[in-house]
Amino acid sequence: MIRFMRLSRLAYKRSMRWLARSETALLIVLGSVVGIATGFAAVGFIWLIQNAKELFFGKSLFFLNHMVMHGEYWIVIIPAIGGALAGPIIYKLAKEAKGHGVPEVMEAVALKGGLIRPRVALAKSVASALCIGSGGSAGREGPIIQIGSTLGSVIGQLFRMSSSRVTTLVGCGAAAGISAVFNAPIAGVIFSLEIILGDFAIKTFSPVIFSSVIASVVSRAFLGDSPAFAVPAYSLVSVWEIPLYIGLGVVGAFVALAFTHTLYFAEDRFDSLKIPGHVKPILGGLAVGAIGLFFPQVFSDGYETIRNALHGELPIFLLGMLILLKIAATSFTLGSGNSGGIFAPSLFMGAVAGGLYGELVHYLFPSVTASSGAYALVGMAAVVSGTTHAPITALLIIFEMTGDYRIILPLMIVVVLSTLVARKVTSESIYTLKLARRNIKLRAGRDVNIMESIKVSEVVESDYEAIRDITPLRQIFSIMQSSKSSFFPIVDYKGHIVGTLSFQDMRTMILDKPEVDALVIAQDICHPHPPSLYPDDSLDKALQKLALRDLEFLPVVARDESQKLIGILKKSDIIRQYHRKLLDKMSQS
Repeated sequence: MIRFMRLSRLAYKRSMRWLARSETALLIVLGSVVGIATGFAAVGFIWLIQNAKELFFGKSLFFLNHMVMHGEYWIVIIPAIGGALAGPIIYKLAKEAKGHGVPEVMEAVALKGGLIRPRVALAKSVASALCIGSGGSAGREGPIIQIGSTLGSVIGQLFRMSSSRVTTLVGCGAAAGISAVFNAPIAGVIFSLEIILGDFAIKTFSPVIFSSVIASVVSRAFLGDSPAFAVPAYSLVSVWEIPLYIGLGVVGAFVALAFTHTLYFAEDRFDSLKIPGHVKPILGGLAVGAIGLFFPQVFSDGYETIRNALHGELPIFLLGMLILLKIAATSFTLGSGNSGGIFAPSLFMGAVAGGLYGELVHYLFPSVTASSGAYALVGMAAVVSGTTHAPITALLIIFEMTGDYRIILPLMIVVVLSTLVARKVTSESIYTLKLARRNIKLRAGRDVNIMESIKVSEVVESDYEAIRDITPLRQIFSIMQSSKSSFFPIVDYKGHIVGTLSFQDMRTMILDKPEVDALVIAQDICHPHPPSLYPDDSLDKALQKLALRDLEFLPVVARDESQKLIGILKKSDIIRQYHRKLLDKMSQS
C-alpha cells in the first residue's frame, strides 16, 4: 500500500511537470475541467428553467385564474412578475447579466484579458431562469454561454494564468455552453472560435474541442441524446428550388436586420425612461404578457412552435403574425433589461418566416418545391446567420439540432447569402452592434478603436535589411543565410520599393526549379507592386491590407512624390503594440 502511494505521488509529480512544460496539454486538461463544470451548470440551468415554468405557468397560473378573478387575462402579469424578480438580481448583483450576455463575453475577451466576475454566473443563471420561466421571449443559449465563459474565466484566475490562457478558457466555456444546451458539440466549437475568440490556432482549437465534447457527454447523461428537433425527411426536390432558396436567404437577412434594429430601438426607449433600472423589466414583461394573451406562442423560447413550423402545421396568417410579434416580444423582453439569449428567438423567427415563404412558393410552384417545413428549416439558418454574421455556426447548429443532412446544399447557400446581405446593410452583428453603441468596435477579437488610434509611424521598423533589385540570385542566398529576417523589401537605386521577397518564396522556387538560371536577379523573382502603407495610416488599415493578401509584412513609404521606402511593418509588431495599448487602457480604467 505504501509503495502504491509513493508511485502515485511520483506519477502525479511527473504529470504536473509534463503539463507545466506543455502549454497545449495544460490547456486541454483545464479546458476539460471547464467542460465538466459547464456541462453540470447547463443541466442545473435547464432544471431551473423547467421549475420556473412550473411555478409561473403551472401553480401560479392556476392560482391566479381559479382563485382570484377566474379570468385568463391574468396571464398578462406573469412575465411582469418574472421581470420584478429578475430585475433586482440583475441591477443589484451583476449588471453584466442584463440582456443576452454574449457581447459582454466578447468585451471581456478583447479588452479585459478574459476576466469575468464570478458572481455573473449566479446572477445570470437565476435571472434568466426567472425571465424564460415566466414567459419572457428569450433563449437559454446566451445565458449558458455567459455562465460557461465565467466558469472558464474563474478557473483561469484560480490558477493565475496569463491573459491569453484565460481567454482560451473563456472560449472553452462558451463552446461547452452551446454544446451542452443544444446537444451540438461541433457548433459549440465553431461558435467559440468564430465569434468569441476569433482564433483558429491549434493551441486554442484543441482545448475548445475537449471542453465542448466533455460538456456534451455530461449533458447527454442527464438530458438524453436526441436532437432538439425531430424533422421529417426533407431534401432538395428539384434543381429549380435553388433560386427559391436564394430568395429565402435574402428574406432571412432582412428579418434578421429587422430583429436586430428593433431590439436596440426598444433598448434605447427603455433606457430613456426616468425610472429605476430594476423596474423596467416589469414594463417589458407587461408588454410581452399583452401579446401572449392573444398569441401565447411568443412566450419563452417557443420550441413547440418551431416544431409545428418544421412539420408545416401552422396556418399562413399565424406564420405572418408570429414573425412580427416574436420580434416585438423579444425586443420588449431584452430591451427592457431582462436576461436571456437571442439564439432561440432567431430560430423561431427563421422557422415562421421560412414556413410562410415555403407556403407561398409551394402554392406557386407545387411540382418543383418541397413542403413549407423544409423552408422553415432553412429559414432558421438564414435568420441565425443574418443576426450573428456567423454562417458556419448557423449551418452546423441547424444540422446538429435536427440531425438531418439531406438538405445541406440549400443550407450552405442560404447562410452565406444571408450573412452577405446583412453585412452589406450593416457591418455589425447583433452581438457587435451592442458593443459598437458603447464605442467598442471589435474585429477578429480586437478593439478597432485602439487599432485606429495607433499610427504606422509608431510601429514602423526603420532598421531593416533591403535587397537591391539587381542583386544576383546566389548573393540573395548568402544574404538570407546570414540574416535573421525571413522577408525583405526589394528596392531600386533610388530606394523606391520594387517588390517583396520572402524565404518561403525562395524555398518554393528551389523546390520547383532545382537548377536555377545564374542570370536571375531579385527583380525577376520578387512579388512586384506590393501594397504599401503611409506613416499616418492606422494599424487597423494595416491589418486589413495584411489580411487581404495574407502577408507577414508591408513596406512603409513616404507620403510624397518620391514614394521612398522608409521602413517595414511586421504583423507581429502590430499585435505586440496593440497589447501594449490595451494594457495601458486597462490600467487607466
